[in-house]
Amino acid sequence: MKECNGVSENTRIDIPAGFQGRDILTLLDYTGDELTQLLEFAEQLKKAPYQPDMLQGKSLGMIFENASTRTRVSFEVGMTQLGGHALFLSPRDMQIGRGEPIKDTGHVLSRFLDAIMIRTNSHEMVEELASYAEVPVINALTDLYHPCQALADILTVKEQKGSLEGLKVTFVGDGNNVAHSLMIICAKLGMDAALAVPKGYEPDENVWKEIEAVAEEKGTKVELTHSPKEAVKEADVIYTDVWASMGYEEEQGDREKAFEGFQVSEELCSHAKEDFIFLHCLPAHRGEEVTSEIIDGAHSFVYDQAENRLHAQKAMLAAVIGG
Repeated sequence: MKECNGVSENTRIDIPAGFQGRDILTLLDYTGDELTQLLEFAEQLKKAPYQPDMLQGKSLGMIFENASTRTRVSFEVGMTQLGGHALFLSPRDMQIGRGEPIKDTGHVLSRFLDAIMIRTNSHEMVEELASYAEVPVINALTDLYHPCQALADILTVKEQKGSLEGLKVTFVGDGNNVAHSLMIICAKLGMDAALAVPKGYEPDENVWKEIEAVAEEKGTKVELTHSPKEAVKEADVIYTDVWASMGYEEEQGDREKAFEGFQVSEELCSHAKEDFIFLHCLPAHRGEEVTSEIIDGAHSFVYDQAENRLHAQKAMLAAVIGG
């Protein structure tokens, strides 16, 4: 029997209470204490990954309107390790791709499944699906939020730093869905956060107001700036993403010009703390948003971060389906 940090890989773990049946559309819907519970649960599942009784006989439907590597593999493997089953659902193979209303899709899938995971562009579509589904809906990426990624990100930070208290997390790049969810979870968990974006690529105004409100409530700082050097000063964590995310590929040329000076390089990172860690949600374009020296260097934990998608999502799945 394998052990991880002295813990048997199939040690029985209790599912935290209070999550069963809930949707995970945005981390704004969860308190800091609840997010801490999910992180601690994910840590337990990482040490003892095989829990076949936890979701035995349960099924997850996975709707993908966008391409995926880490999301699809981690959700499928996660359900298997928890004793459940995952079904890949492409719009090309579903009636939703031929115009079936979201209302009908939500009601029908709820009769078959124990939860629905969806990766799509429109956050409004996910909200509509959740309003009609009678089972939990998990947002695996929309144009506004990426909660699964953010939980894995902070799990990685906690592993590498030991504690989240007093940390500063900086995101350099586009004020996109990844940046939104990262800023939200930092504010919820009491970390300072900075977001450096080019002019014209600021975060969604309404989402940023929500982030500022959370930070004020928690007594932390969130900063929005157009200066990467200002943002990374004394940073414990530096994070970036591709400049042209899915759906914006046709803007690649314009974005390369707009994001000039926003590359995460050794020079930029010299303004951070000496023991900073580098994160990237992947896939990465080496030589564009980050240099090879940084992403392949000693400060980089991008592969640990990618692996943690599995553990964070297993915590989400077990919490909302099992309960």
